[in-house]
Amino acid sequence: MKDTDIKRLLYSNLLCVFSVFLSVFIPSLFLDNFSILETHLTWLCTCSTSVTGVNLLLHLVVKPNVSSRRSSLSHKVSRVLKCCIYFLLSCFFLHIIFVLYGAPLIELVLETFLFAVILSTFTTVPCLCLLGPNLKAWLRVFSRNGVTSIWENSLQITTISSFIGAWLGAFPIPLDWERPWQVWPISCTLGATFGYVAGLVSSPLWIYWNRKQLTYKSN
Repeated sequence: MKDTDIKRLLYSNLLCVFSVFLSVFIPSLFLDNFSILETHLTWLCTCSTSVTGVNLLLHLVVKPNVSSRRSSLSHKVSRVLKCCIYFLLSCFFLHIIFVLYGAPLIELVLETFLFAVILSTFTTVPCLCLLGPNLKAWLRVFSRNGVTSIWENSLQITTISSFIGAWLGAFPIPLDWERPWQVWPISCTLGATFGYVAGLVSSPLWIYWNRKQLTYKSN
């Protein structure tokens, strides 16, 4: 494992962190009264677009592309369509999970769905960029000792930390604090965002500290 590879991972992850900060500050220059709490749905859409754009840019420029024997235009178009379908399925699946865990079934449907969108952006989009629409590769990466590179190791950490952050963000909602950020799903989306950022920052550091113990099997 080369230190240059870890540096590339660190710079790439910091760029993703920067995309989250852009979604907070840039829209306020063009939209009146823009804030995470008061215009939360607008921020969710902005953050999802910003993070997705940066992930796609990194996929094309920095991150290693998934090898493929077929490189025809029709295959590339089919791959893009599959990725879009996987993302939409991820959003609907998470929306159903949230409802099963207590989210309002009829009220706040848009809020719940956009929460599913932002969590899918933090988890599904990086998987699609790095692994493509390949469920076997997804299962391999998220199984025990299934990673084959530091990129997949970082993907593991970032995805898990995003889900943990969203889960922890739900704890303050039923508490009688009467805070504006306790309204569904603000605390959950903030928790997922903090978890995503924490995973991006901590994964390169964790890989660097454990680089001598880490061994990767060839894919």
